[in-house]
Amino acid sequence: MSVQSFTLEDGVWMVRLARKSIEYFMDKNELLSVKENDMPRVMREKMGVFVSIYRLAGASSGEGKSLRGCIGFPLPIKPLYRGIVESAVEAAFNDPRFPPLKRDELNKVIIEVTVLTPPKLIDVSNPIEYLRKVKIGRDGLIIERGIYRGLLLPQVPIEYNWDVEEYLMHLCLKAGLPPNAWLEPESKIYRFTGQIFCEKSPRGEVVEEKLSS
Repeated sequence: MSVQSFTLEDGVWMVRLARKSIEYFMDKNELLSVKENDMPRVMREKMGVFVSIYRLAGASSGEGKSLRGCIGFPLPIKPLYRGIVESAVEAAFNDPRFPPLKRDELNKVIIEVTVLTPPKLIDVSNPIEYLRKVKIGRDGLIIERGIYRGLLLPQVPIEYNWDVEEYLMHLCLKAGLPPNAWLEPESKIYRFTGQIFCEKSPRGEVVEEKLSS
């Protein structure tokens, strides 16, 4: 299970589009209009995508970053370019965990785009099997139970140095569930992978981020 392999050139294009979408909305209070026929074919494919915004402790270093917004589409319901435009604006201005991004922050944040594979149910006969079936550094996770749903991107457990059990517990909390809800048979857990491109510094070089456990 792997996401379609994008080139670094593709990644640069996606990250630049995300930043341009944020700046355009800040100036015009409307979504950036992109002509589909001007897009590379791969950008017109329907794919899940998330845009993350990180604030840096210093404006020239990727160290000491903290989340400033993250929103996206887990399922491949929109063309990739459109998902990037909408996710970037939502992450910047409508993430309920943070106030809207301000103009003076534009040179203090870095933009990250994660393209997702379609989620697949992790089949287990006993929930304890998740501990060996989930791999840190590879799997993003979604949990569903009734009306509750939560998602964590594959880079999150690495950022916080979680093991698999901690990852599952925080996934439950993200969904508004008790931390041990992953052990309940009624809970369904899906996994996906992602290809990640991000700025090394605000408006700076774009690189592909390779995850490792």
